[in-house]
Amino acid sequence: MRIARFSIDGNVAFGAVEGGSPDELVLDIIKGIPFADFELSGTKVPLSKVRLLPPVLPNKVVAFGRNYAEHAAELGNEVPDAPFAFFKPSTSVIGPGDPIAYPSFSNELHHEAELAVVIGRMCREVPRERVKDVILGYTCANDVTARDVQRREKQWARAKGFDSSCPLGPWVETDLDPSDLTIQCTVNGEQRQLGRTSQMIHSIEDLIVNITEAMTLLPGDVVLTGTPAGVGPLNVGDEVAVTIQGIGTLTNKVIKRD
Repeated sequence: MRIARFSIDGNVAFGAVEGGSPDELVLDIIKGIPFADFELSGTKVPLSKVRLLPPVLPNKVVAFGRNYAEHAAELGNEVPDAPFAFFKPSTSVIGPGDPIAYPSFSNELHHEAELAVVIGRMCREVPRERVKDVILGYTCANDVTARDVQRREKQWARAKGFDSSCPLGPWVETDLDPSDLTIQCTVNGEQRQLGRTSQMIHSIEDLIVNITEAMTLLPGDVVLTGTPAGVGPLNVGDEVAVTIQGIGTLTNKVIKRD
């Protein structure tokens, strides 16, 4: 099932995405929330009539860096022996179609296409064999990074946590095998990144086990799994799109920050 979060006539709701071609997609409004037992209402609205929002509002976004060897190499970094985590705040999250505001303190903004894991239940100290039980589904993410700031500052809080630095969407796919999916990033229609989730150094199971050893994950929290090689610059006016096999495409435009 594909679960979207959307607004219509000032109201916010979740809905199951149904249909084939993009111009035929409809949302069957969900009774309740997708983190508990829910029913479909049978009330359907065309996707074209709603505004898609970030598919979840996470309490926290846990991101893992240098999880693809070629990406680590392209930036001159060694591959870490263990998963390497950092955080993006909830205020960094935007949805499909929302603008990425170029931060005033950076001159080198980069895209990073990533598979995002959406947590479905409160969990901690998750054993490897139970990881699938705590996952609601998967969505597309763009770990937008102020690369010059990242190089300059030891902590990545500003480089990766600024407002609008975490586009998510367009929806959560709950029925998906994430082990070998194509990840692609285009800028103004030109391919920049192309990789597969099978190239991850540390698997999704590794990442969830690692982070829940230290902290509790809550329903709606998001785990970013790293980016393949090919990261590069974004400029004001660029349209960046992240496409993941079996999920869809997340598109955002870069604007000048007010």
